[in-house]
Amino acid sequence: MKGVHFLVAFVLLALAFTFASASDPSPLQDFCVAINNTNDVFVNGKFCKDPKLATANDFFFPGLNIPGNTANQLGSKVTLVTVEQILGLNTLGISLARLDFAPYGGLNPPHTHPRATEILVVLEGTLYVGFVTSNPDNRLITKVLYPGDVFVFPIGLIHFQFNIGNTNAVAFSGLSSQNPGLIPIANAVFGSNPPINPDVLAKAFQLDKTVVTYLQSRF
Repeated sequence: MKGVHFLVAFVLLALAFTFASASDPSPLQDFCVAINNTNDVFVNGKFCKDPKLATANDFFFPGLNIPGNTANQLGSKVTLVTVEQILGLNTLGISLARLDFAPYGGLNPPHTHPRATEILVVLEGTLYVGFVTSNPDNRLITKVLYPGDVFVFPIGLIHFQFNIGNTNAVAFSGLSSQNPGLIPIANAVFGSNPPINPDVLAKAFQLDKTVVTYLQSRF
């Protein structure tokens, strides 16, 4: 009888584990709207070519040794290598980025990657980096990084990198998605198209409406 009870319990646990582990695949873009007309198909990711037709160039991208142009308002440049640049990354769940920062003040502003955790290693310079945990704590976790240091930014959390050194800074990041996505916070909130109603932002940020409209004009 004990053996029967054990077997029943084992079967129930196995079924529970099966249900618990079953889930939809992670999205590889912002959304994937179902369609009834299959003549216009958009898949979660990209279609796959016949493996027999794959070539070395499908898995190759040149030029990450070339510094990015940081002569811009933020003093930074992010060079992405996702499935858009290396088609062979499709379904593999990884991508890469080179980050270049101008001397003191180069900034990769607060942003999120909705589909990826990021792991960053500094090659040159000194970076002040950090991320903010989710509600209700909203805790800021920061660190000053030097060449050879590694830091992780968990998926979906707002994070940033800022060059506090007097020389150029260079870092490389690995991301856990072929298409990690990017949401710059300021651009998304104050530069959306069409613009968010200023009354909404004024109340949300506890700002005068004129300040909100000014910020929207900047983005």
